[in-house]
Amino acid sequence: MARFTLPRDIYHGKGSLEALKTLDGKRAIVCVGGGSMKRFGFLDKAVSYLKEAGMEVELFEGIESDPSVETVMKGAAAMQKFQPDWIVAIGGGSPIDAAKAMWIKYEYPETTFEDMCKVFGLPKLRTKARFCAVSSTSGTATEVTAFSIITDYEKGIKYPIADFEITPDVAIVDPELAETMPKKLVAHTGMDAMTHAVEAYVSTANCDYTDPLALHAIKMIENDLVDSYNGDMDARDRMHNAQCLAGMAFSNALLGIVHSMAHKTGAAFADYGAHIIHGAANAMYLPKVIAFNAKDETAKKRYGVIADFMGLGGSNDDEKVKLLIEYLRGMNDKLNIPHCIKNYGADSYPTENGFVPEEVFLERLPEIAKNAIGDACTGSNPRQPSQEEMEKLLKCCYYDTEVDF
Repeated sequence: MARFTLPRDIYHGKGSLEALKTLDGKRAIVCVGGGSMKRFGFLDKAVSYLKEAGMEVELFEGIESDPSVETVMKGAAAMQKFQPDWIVAIGGGSPIDAAKAMWIKYEYPETTFEDMCKVFGLPKLRTKARFCAVSSTSGTATEVTAFSIITDYEKGIKYPIADFEITPDVAIVDPELAETMPKKLVAHTGMDAMTHAVEAYVSTANCDYTDPLALHAIKMIENDLVDSYNGDMDARDRMHNAQCLAGMAFSNALLGIVHSMAHKTGAAFADYGAHIIHGAANAMYLPKVIAFNAKDETAKKRYGVIADFMGLGGSNDDEKVKLLIEYLRGMNDKLNIPHCIKNYGADSYPTENGFVPEEVFLERLPEIAKNAIGDACTGSNPRQPSQEEMEKLLKCCYYDTEVDF
């Protein structure tokens, strides 16, 4: 038996933020990030709509990018004090992910972060509050997913929390919020969405319910991401829908080792002054993982279907896989994303000498590979890597060398 779970309501299209007026409750806590939602007036609008719905409203502000365990615990403490019956998270993936984890701790105060990380092992939520997610970026799709990513900075590891219980009750996908994204964020979130759709389509948990969502998202991203990056706001609006479709697909079909590797390399070199931004990591690793997974015949056929759906050409599956890899690398070039860690600058742009020194990468490689294999996303990858294969694959992602194993 398989399961397909989405939010009860998804409000979409321009002006859909106004759906907050329809929520029924007494108290709402609004979780928000670093200021762009306030700067562009969306936070004030959200608070006003919630008050119009008859609710007392409190803010929990300043949730950082790559939210920490500490932030989650602070937010949960604020919820314990305020006792909301609605948690409204507005912004990019970070505030929504953080609020999901806060929700667990709010409902079950004895829960530890380690408890939260047990895959599909959470107790029933909604004993105290329901959850509404309002997305402002076009990539993570956390507004419709059963996932949250929280960073343990002491260990330098990003941990996925995975459980259908944290799928929001209400998602608001209003493209007006996404129109405020800076160019670099458009690139990274867009390639995150492409990776979600591709990984969902080849995942071992794919099914008839997820395949159409994944394929349609891929085609939309092919058509609209580069134009969105270059300032076409109609394309930007369509990308907001595309990333949500990709999210619906992967939340139910799960992901693969592109995400496992991105989770475990993202904060692994933070002591050298930067993170490898999640969407950029996915963009760099996806072509390498396609080459690795395509050694599995079933995965190769499914990559061939993706290439056909995109209209890339090729007379057999080997040619189609090659063309798909070339297309994705070309997209990275158009989006100013590097091809490998060695050329990944601290500002995320391509550079001859990236911020991760070779000797540091090689020294940390065995531990990163071990952690990637243990990541929640590895189990649904079509080809299960050994420790040796994962290390080799990560080296290919560092040096931009061919995957021939």
